[in-house]
Amino acid sequence: MFSYLVRRVLYAVPILLGVILITFVLSFVVQSPEARARAVLGQRATPQAVATWLSNRGFDKPRFFNTQPGEAWHDSQFFHHVVKLATFDLGVSDVSGRDLKEVFKQGAVPSLLLTVPAFFVGLLMAVCLALYQVFVRDSLLDTAGVLIAVALMSIPSMVYIVFGQAVLALLFNYFPVFGFDMAGFGTLRFLLLPVALMALMGVGGDVRLYRAVFLEEIAQDYVRTAQAKGVPQARLLFVHVLKNGMISLITLVVAHLPHLVMGSLLVENFFGIPGLGNTLFLAIQQSDYATVFASVYLGSLLYIVGLILTDICYALADPRIRLS
Repeated sequence: MFSYLVRRVLYAVPILLGVILITFVLSFVVQSPEARARAVLGQRATPQAVATWLSNRGFDKPRFFNTQPGEAWHDSQFFHHVVKLATFDLGVSDVSGRDLKEVFKQGAVPSLLLTVPAFFVGLLMAVCLALYQVFVRDSLLDTAGVLIAVALMSIPSMVYIVFGQAVLALLFNYFPVFGFDMAGFGTLRFLLLPVALMALMGVGGDVRLYRAVFLEEIAQDYVRTAQAKGVPQARLLFVHVLKNGMISLITLVVAHLPHLVMGSLLVENFFGIPGLGNTLFLAIQQSDYATVFASVYLGSLLYIVGLILTDICYALADPRIRLS
């Protein structure tokens, strides 16, 4: 397994370099560093202020290769960015000047407090509902469940957020409309409504998907053999069908890893939760390209880690799979 993990990590290097190259082109080639400086400093900024801003961030260097006499060929913007990201030096914000590593550390805690409970609540709901639909398959309850799942899938995320804030928070005054405070158990009152809404947003699509996986498993020969031997229906679903459907579930579950860490952009912004999603939303609004660039890099890195974890979970869930 160790040799396999080493190969996967080496495969990830060109992928990350490709992501860095694409985002670098979008940030520094499509839009010049001078235009980026004026977007932050203002269009009336003096040439001296623009030059100082570029020099402090190393944007006055050549973009890809340095061909100036007496200068190292790699003394350029691109290679400096690659070295920084390789050492997890995310740089500073274009707007606030804060160290982005500290910004992301502060935003990770509220994001995880929001996304992790929402993920597990949504996963538990989706798996249980999908198993129940398989249990009552080809019945009116199954048809009604499919229709409800499709309806939940068809509702935009904004509708969930607006309904939760307008009805549950403002009209009935059950939850705070906006704000966040790290105050021990008092933090729960700021998280209950967004967690419930996030879990509900994804449950429709997950139920449809998990139901299809479980229906495929329950039609297999080993399930019919177990039924012929008199295995109870509950054991059949939770032990045989659920266990053998874990391969498909692992693929879907681990794919959510980047979203767990990076947070939910819309929910955090509308509820005033200072997580990574809200940080990215504000960075886009304020043309803070350094923060957007670092967010894309972290998201790509987490996605690659998720792919490696998926393969490891495959081997743990199915003994027939070997990592080699």
